[in-house]
Parts: sequence; C-alpha cells; structure tokens
Amino acid sequence: MIQQIYPSVAHHYTYELNKDMQIAAAHFIPHDDAGVCKRIHGHTYFINITLAGDQLDETGFLVNFKQLKKWIHDRFDHSLLNNDTELFKNQHADDFPTSEVMARKIYELVQAHLDTLPNKPKCIQVFLRETPTSYVIYRPKAGDR
Repeated sequence: MIQQIYPSVAHHYTYELNKDMQIAAAHFIPHDDAGVCKRIHGHTYFINITLAGDQLDETGFLVNFKQLKKWIHDRFDHSLLNNDTELFKNQHADDFPTSEVMARKIYELVQAHLDTLPNKPKCIQVFLRETPTSYVIYRPKAGDR
C-alpha cells in the first residue's frame, strides 16, 4: 500500500477514522464516447474511506476496521465491476462503473451499513485512486452528513 496524504474534510465530529484498502478489479464503460475504456480493462484501485462520529460503540470503536474491509474489499476485489448489477447498470451514465460513480456507490454502501449502527457514524469522504496519476474524491453534501 502506498503512503498517501488525503485531503481532509472539515467537520465538527469528535472522532475521525480512515481506512485504506486496495482492490484489483476490471470494468468497462458502456458508452461509444468512452474510447479505449469501452474495452474490459483492470486497475489496482486504492481506496480511503473517512468516517466520523461523536460516539464509540460498545467495543470502543467508531467502526471496526474489519467491517469496512468486509463491506468493500470482499465485495469488489478480483471482480468485473459491471457484473455487480445491483450497483452498476449499462443504461445510464450515473450507474456506469467510472471512478466517480464507484466512489459514490462505495459511499452509499458504507453509509447504508453505518445507518444501522446505534452510534450513527457518518461517511464523510471516499477517496478512490484508479491509477498512479488519477483519483476521485466523493463527499456527500454537508446536509447529507
């Protein structure tokens, strides 16, 4: 895993948790204007998820790091993203497996799990690096946090 400094999000929560992970996955962009990205190809994605909250759970964690890995790494690692038809669809650009959409979908998956926890942590940022020179940051609007 590369050492990375991530842009930080201003917030007023007591705790901030960051989890780095790496996944190897393939995808293609189902649009005629996607150029060579229309063909199946793969990336080693580096992902950083930033969570924040004011209350720890009964084990003293904001969220157990193992849970984050289960929710994201176990779902996407060594997969063809386009085959995850629950998240990615070929009909509309908002559902193509681009880096931008993938970062948003990771946020949505993580936040859906967080919403079930009694201490109600929030996902405040997803950083997704697709290549050594290209990355995306997804942050929900302030009212959604």
